[in-house]
Amino acid sequence: MTAGALLPANVDYTDVDKDSLDVRLRALIESVFTTWTDHSRADFGNLLCELFAWCLDNLGKYQNNQAAEAFLAWATQRKSMLALAKLVAFTPRTASAATADVTYSIQTAVAGNVVIAAGDTFRTSAVTDPVVFQELTGATILAGNTSVAGAVENSDSEYDALISDGTPNQSFTLAATPYLDDSATATVGADTYTQVDDFLGSTETSLHFTLVVDANDRAIVTFGNGVNGKIPPAGNFTVDYKTGGGDDGNVLAATINKVDGTYTDALGNPVVLSVTNALAADGGEARMSVASMRQLIPASVRAQTRCIAREDFEVAALLVPGVGRALMLSPVEDPGIPVNHGWLYVVPPAGGLPSSVIKAAVLTAVTVTRPGPVSFEASVLDPNYLTINVHARVWIRAGYVAATVAAGIRAALAAYFVPNEDDGTPNTTAEFGFYMKDEDGDPSLLIAWSDVFDVVKDTTGVLRIGTAAADFTLNGAHDNLAITISQFPKLGTVTITNGADGAVL
Repeated sequence: MTAGALLPANVDYTDVDKDSLDVRLRALIESVFTTWTDHSRADFGNLLCELFAWCLDNLGKYQNNQAAEAFLAWATQRKSMLALAKLVAFTPRTASAATADVTYSIQTAVAGNVVIAAGDTFRTSAVTDPVVFQELTGATILAGNTSVAGAVENSDSEYDALISDGTPNQSFTLAATPYLDDSATATVGADTYTQVDDFLGSTETSLHFTLVVDANDRAIVTFGNGVNGKIPPAGNFTVDYKTGGGDDGNVLAATINKVDGTYTDALGNPVVLSVTNALAADGGEARMSVASMRQLIPASVRAQTRCIAREDFEVAALLVPGVGRALMLSPVEDPGIPVNHGWLYVVPPAGGLPSSVIKAAVLTAVTVTRPGPVSFEASVLDPNYLTINVHARVWIRAGYVAATVAAGIRAALAAYFVPNEDDGTPNTTAEFGFYMKDEDGDPSLLIAWSDVFDVVKDTTGVLRIGTAAADFTLNGAHDNLAITISQFPKLGTVTITNGADGAVL
């Protein structure tokens, strides 16, 4: 014991819970006040001991949590993840806006043009919380015609009127949220400033600004210092940008059918305008979750500027909004692929087919943003799905409604085969055939019959599944399913028969 110390040093650094701290406090007090012998709970001194031990316990918890936020594997707060991402120059994406091709129509042709301006809004027919879209570029129904094609986006156009004081490195927080990536431009007098990743390549005359999005989806715009990036002169200026996005915008076909406002032709004659979308809207995705950042931040380090290895192409694709899973194959993995070519399969987070816009963005990501070798040609392809039809003959537990149990089975199977979880991370039970490994780490190229069986058997309300070979089948067979390296499993039809009466549920 060192000179002046009242108690021996405690070398158990995990001994910081309330009860342990209370014991140490009492030992310390008793070493000083030897006459204090009343340890009943009614004694005020004991009350103070427990109070201080409780406070120290909570302070220790806060310290531990704060320390954990400094590490990628343990951080839980979005603010912490954004700070960690900045250390490796990784920019987590914000929400992306769904888009849809629409057709604008009038009942009868009129003598003047009917103009649908960019920014005009349209919505779904939901009574509460309809999804609102805006026309992107504008469209015109020419005189004598009754329809025209247009394109809409699930976003809102915003602008902020701001004031520059003419000083270097000015920052402004935009008012509306959630901000949509790459949508901001600043108009200062006759000059239009555009966004750049950083000012390293900017000169004193460059009309540039940088933009970061904080944990609350607020965009913070920063201008240059007069050496790297031109300083906006003192006075008023505006920033135009968009907000919105999210997967709520991925509405079904024929659901965008409400027109906001009234329309006339160029001669002032009123017209009744209608709108519809022949295909479902797509491309809408929530902002990158903390769980997704935890996976993609370290992965992005390997493909920061170029795609070289096969996995680099997959990482670059996964950073594109609207891509949930990706697989890159070359002639090494698939001899059917031409030499010096690679086939990049991309799967949307909820399944289905990626839009042409998403595939074009992926191709840009692997050929322009992070280009591969000059002699290598990458192609972005639709998913090669293996459709899995499930048939099950089940007995229902007493007290459960058969229809409810059947709905639970279908929901459990859908969750088992969905490409991505709700937080954006990959669903570990659904994988490309290339990544389905056996016990030795080699491609098994099999979907285990027993795994799918367990999904049904473990559903609440299922008593048992029939033991006959025909009582549980995948694609009509009581056996494992073969899958190729490029295929991704997809749930098809689910047929459920009540074992008690033979009814189809």
